[in-house]
Amino acid sequence: MLETALIAFTTFFATIGPLDIAALFAALTVNSTPRERRQMAIKGTLIGGGILLFFALFGKAVLTSFGITLPALQASGGILLLLIAIDMVFARSSGSTTTTDEENIEAHGKTDVSVFPLATPLIAGPGAIGGAILLVADAKGDTVQISIVVGVLLGMLLLTLVLMLLASQVQKLLGITGLHVISRVVGVLLAALAVQFIFNGIRDSGLLG
Repeated sequence: MLETALIAFTTFFATIGPLDIAALFAALTVNSTPRERRQMAIKGTLIGGGILLFFALFGKAVLTSFGITLPALQASGGILLLLIAIDMVFARSSGSTTTTDEENIEAHGKTDVSVFPLATPLIAGPGAIGGAILLVADAKGDTVQISIVVGVLLGMLLLTLVLMLLASQVQKLLGITGLHVISRVVGVLLAALAVQFIFNGIRDSGLLG
């Protein structure tokens, strides 16, 4: 159970990126009042969390309806997580966990950023959605493991909300260097998990006989 919780924590911390979201949220809401920021943070977390929970609980069924097998999901999900991990280790922005330049330009023109870009793609981005589906699918119907994954996801969403509400203080406390150090450490752990997912997918596919 502890192993499942640690894997889920590392995956969601890396793919949701609560520290990065807090920094971006502070930049996007610099002209908003404290009340507006609080409302947008709560609304965005609820919508993004709802999307992630939907895919965590029903994502495998959706993929199965398209004929996508668990080994294929493990391998492809592992590759996606590995690409995210590499970007984290080298402190680069990733389109799977952050917004693109075009999305940033559009977001700066909005007064309410709770749905876009906060809920998606920042909170519920491709990396987080893929990670949620992969972790629940990897539990293979074990209700205890699924409950742990969902519990860790909810905890990460709560952490993300708290950090957004304290965004300016977090930035001052950690600084850019501190954020990058944390990102690199989590990136190394995520890379190892990603490779293991790929190995599991190849093994379970029967390609090696």
